[in-house]
Amino acid sequence: MRCPFCGSDDTQVKDSRPAEDNTSIRRRRICPDCGGRFTTFERVQLRELMVIKKTGRKVPFARDKLVRSFEIALRKRPVDRDRIERAVSGIVRRLESSGETEISSEEIGLQVLEALKSLDDVGFVRYASVYRDFSHAEDFEHVIAEINAKISRDSGAES
Repeated sequence: MRCPFCGSDDTQVKDSRPAEDNTSIRRRRICPDCGGRFTTFERVQLRELMVIKKTGRKVPFARDKLVRSFEIALRKRPVDRDRIERAVSGIVRRLESSGETEISSEEIGLQVLEALKSLDDVGFVRYASVYRDFSHAEDFEHVIAEINAKISRDSGAES
């Protein structure tokens, strides 16, 4: 692992432990050249995934982009960072275990929508407005009607 301070290739692991989400390893490292200390996180990657964009272009799957999508949709919303991490980890696990190495961006978007629906209604509407390319107020009304119908069904099931 390259030292972020001096660029040396020779760093030493001082401590390893599972990260808080139990899906990665947290390693404390030290650089013998400059004495710099830093932390790295390692994740298991079952297979190399490629995302097929709407244009047909293929790009490597990036977990960070998925996390950023959730963060943008849930900006200033009362959703725990741990819940976001669990949702992202669940999506990544499903994608990796699907057996497919190439996944369409639409499929990933649908999984994000599904996860956001259970996390936060406002975040869901924000993401849906971009994902579904809303252009009129009626588009928002339709999605809000879907959410209200879901709430009615859920409250009816609890009675």
